Amino acid sequence: MATTYSKDEKAYLERIGNQIRELRTEADLSQEKLAFECELDRTYIGSVERGERNISVINLRKIAKALKTKVPVLLNIEE
Repeated sequence: MATTYSKDEKAYLERIGNQIRELRTEADLSQEKLAFECELDRTYIGSVERGERNISVINLRKIAKALKTKVPVLLNIEE
């Protein structure tokens, strides 16, 4: 069953996803390579970047580590 988010919640998830995508492309990593480094599925990375997933703290940490950054950097978005 798909989770339904409010417009505001969806926008927030999209901003986090955009931040992850931007950092990933700056690191010259494909979604597939990032997923491999994080031990996550490529489709999961794509859905996070599109703001379709409410990512867990553990997965944020995995992504931050693979991008050689810290979780607060991933969450450094405008409210």
